[in-house]
Amino acid sequence: MKIHEYQAKAILSKYGVAVPRGEMVSSREEAERAAKTLISAGATGVVVKAQIHAGGRGKGGGVKIAKSVEEAGQIAEKMLGMTLITHQTGPEGRLVNRVLIEETLPIASELYLGIVLDRAVSRPCFMASKSGGMEIEVVAAKDPTAIIKEYIDPAVGFQAFQARKLAFALGLKQEFINPAVQFMMALYKAYEETDSSLFEINPFITTTDGRVFALDAKVNLDDNALYRHKDLKELRDITEEDPLEVEASKYGLNYIKLDGNIACMVNGAGLAMATMDIIKFAGGEPANFLDVGGGANADQVTHAFEILMRDKHVKAVLINIFGGILRVDTLATGVVQAARATNIQLPMVLRLEGTNVEMGREILQKSGLNFTTAETMKDAAEKVVAAAGGR
Repeated sequence: MKIHEYQAKAILSKYGVAVPRGEMVSSREEAERAAKTLISAGATGVVVKAQIHAGGRGKGGGVKIAKSVEEAGQIAEKMLGMTLITHQTGPEGRLVNRVLIEETLPIASELYLGIVLDRAVSRPCFMASKSGGMEIEVVAAKDPTAIIKEYIDPAVGFQAFQARKLAFALGLKQEFINPAVQFMMALYKAYEETDSSLFEINPFITTTDGRVFALDAKVNLDDNALYRHKDLKELRDITEEDPLEVEASKYGLNYIKLDGNIACMVNGAGLAMATMDIIKFAGGEPANFLDVGGGANADQVTHAFEILMRDKHVKAVLINIFGGILRVDTLATGVVQAARATNIQLPMVLRLEGTNVEMGREILQKSGLNFTTAETMKDAAEKVVAAAGGR
């Protein structure tokens, strides 16, 4: 689960990670009040930062510096309600509903810190780079050696000597070594105790007056651990998510929208991946990843079907089910129920195998609806690609 920058910084602050003073606002009046408070407290200026779940905000016009209270209000007024387009939002962009008003700081250097789970070795990896303020993907592509890594044994946690290694590798001056070590230790504690999947501080800065700060913060929380963090679960902003993905989550369905025109309904993540692969192999493009799970009932299948139909780019539907816990007759009942409820006109290809498969096929045949059946995945893929207007 992604959260906003201001929410991430609130979490970091609780763990002793230094962040600039700031306040989230949603109107010009609130922006001016927040800016006035910061400037009165000694800030030389403020930065107005759009709060959306995407990177590249600065290049898109979503981060601007204001030298006065009035200027901060003007910038916030223009930013609120704008559609911010970055390389991560896609051409449709994201609507800005809130901004962060934050103090400016006397930056001496911009660095990078990040913690992510490296699934290849099943350990968290603490990364650092001298190339802060840049997209880490660009840095990795141009010079992989510019990224310093320390792998963490989950049994013992992140150690102070590892933090010192990273601090020295970043080329920090002596007076910044201990503050940086304390910063990194607190950062890892926050990462571990919040069950996060990603912490990214870009840039991690040193200042001309001898301090260190997380100037920006990106935090992704592990959805599977949110039952342990009811307070963090409340940070979810569904306005930043795809409406169909939000709708699917209400019914316990795993749905991810893609760019193609062939809708896929499957049971099981492995089967979903294989189905998308074979659609592409047949010359088509999947419109989504939709896994109804092994224990879905007819109502869930109906809701899944309705979600698929709400994607206007879909031109054909492939239902690929291997019935184990989810019996094929249950799936067939849900498909017929949904097809009638939505009055679907799109071609549908079904490949069904497993428990009660003959009963499922009989239900489909007696429905009177125009379904195309397939015996194998290859056969199903070729049929649905042809139905969608592919090769």
